[in-house]
Amino acid sequence: MYLVTTNHPEYVLFSMTPSGRAAIGLTDKGLVRLLVPGGAPREWRTLREWPSAAYSHTDLMVALGSLDEPEHGEDLLSRLPPETLG
Repeated sequence: MYLVTTNHPEYVLFSMTPSGRAAIGLTDKGLVRLLVPGGAPREWRTLREWPSAAYSHTDLMVALGSLDEPEHGEDLLSRLPPETLG
């Protein structure tokens, strides 16, 4: 799976899967968020949030690189390491 980096006003870095089923966002406060589409266009719902010092967005993207894109963004929760449980 690969991620496409786009602009999103709430994030320093925002990358999503090509189909838009999931995204990874990095806030200016150093929080990493795993997100799925919300109810409205361009709205995202946070599934999990953790400090980037515990597990960086880069480490997550590298780990996901060897996987196929999931059918549902929520399927990525089972792929997260214990460091993201906060």
